[in-house]
Amino acid sequence: MFAIYNKGSVGFRSTVDNLYSLNNIENIQESRFNPDEGTIQNFDSLLNKQDKETKKEAINTYKKMANIDTSEIIYQVKDIMTKNCIYIDEKSSIKDAYDVLKEFKVGLMPVVSFGKRIIGTIDKKIILNLLMNNLENPQNVLERKIEDIHLPQIITADPLTDIRSVSKVMIDFKLHAIPIVDESGILIGIVSKTDIIKAVSHIPQFQLWS
Repeated sequence: MFAIYNKGSVGFRSTVDNLYSLNNIENIQESRFNPDEGTIQNFDSLLNKQDKETKKEAINTYKKMANIDTSEIIYQVKDIMTKNCIYIDEKSSIKDAYDVLKEFKVGLMPVVSFGKRIIGTIDKKIILNLLMNNLENPQNVLERKIEDIHLPQIITADPLTDIRSVSKVMIDFKLHAIPIVDESGILIGIVSKTDIIKAVSHIPQFQLWS
């Protein structure tokens, strides 16, 4: 299940198929490709049922529809995500954000409000654009609060989303990472390209593409 957040508000929450059907995604990707593989529309609703046998049946149905070997394990993002990810509060300054990005050598980090509710993401490119638009007074830019600047809307995924879907969305939308949030929009981790590469390298049974 994927969602799109804009300054903390959910504008979309549905399956990967419906994500690709949107035609008004702002500032998320440079170009979007039409997917050539299907995903069951009600797959996530089946997963939400508590009965374990129902979950197993839903996974097998998904695999058959996606032409995946039904004997193959479906890996979910919760299995590979970085749980203790770096993030910053929206009330922090732009300089604070830059310092954290530099200190921890990360290209992007989630921005959260009280209770770790996802607001957006920030990276050095956003900060550089702000500085370039105010070369006369860069210190004023650095002292601004993150909550006072425009952050582009972001795509998120829930922890039960399968890794293949997340990988495809990251490639097609040219994303370096996707925040992982629960049904209440609380940040619980992040999946980056590095996490996916590690999964391919360290999980013998896992193949990114069938």
